[in-house]
Amino acid sequence: MERRNARPTREIVVPGDVLDGTGMKPGENAYVLDGKVRASVTGVRNVFQNTVGVIPLRGCYMPVSGDTVIGVIIDIGPSNWMVDICAPYPAPLHVNEVPWKVEFGDTSRYLGMGNVVLLKVLSVDESKKINVTMKDSGLRRIEGGRLVKISHSKVSRIIGKSGSMISMLKNMTDCRITVGQNGMIWIDGEDENAEVAVQAVKMVEAQAQAGNLTDRVREFIESRLPQDEDEYEEDD
Repeated sequence: MERRNARPTREIVVPGDVLDGTGMKPGENAYVLDGKVRASVTGVRNVFQNTVGVIPLRGCYMPVSGDTVIGVIIDIGPSNWMVDICAPYPAPLHVNEVPWKVEFGDTSRYLGMGNVVLLKVLSVDESKKINVTMKDSGLRRIEGGRLVKISHSKVSRIIGKSGSMISMLKNMTDCRITVGQNGMIWIDGEDENAEVAVQAVKMVEAQAQAGNLTDRVREFIESRLPQDEDEYEEDD
């Protein structure tokens, strides 16, 4: 039985789903059965020229309009920067979407290779073209600190109910922490505090399904950093 994806803009398919029935050739991670090209893995439907295949998800973050993400500059063009946002396809940042007036060919003066940026996803079209921007409140180039990569599916656990977990992490470690929906997390603070914050974030990721997780994390931080007598709202 063929299945239709409920969110077609993402074009997510699973093994056996029909990719094309009009005569296109199978590309990567695709095969032909009963005259139709089908997916052999879970991923994103990918059309290139006269072939259709699948980009495997393997836990990749799938961008959604409105998401705030943290990315790393991996390539520079005369009118844009290519940003790695942990998605299965690239995210170009155009000069029209940054808060500076950038002349053609002068992009490297503003953002260089390896720079970390806080962005917002504007849109993702059916051809998987991502539009991102830095022209919104709080979006910026991120300086210093540490980057931690976790599974994007655990981001909600890092934040906690009504922001309770992330507030506790910030307060107890006295660190600035910014969480991207793509699973990239920026942590900035005194070396020892930042290291404890990093370990606490990884603990939340590893024990995301555990009960009493807030208490576990609180006890972990208290065992490594002296704390004032504060109470934190339980989010389990």
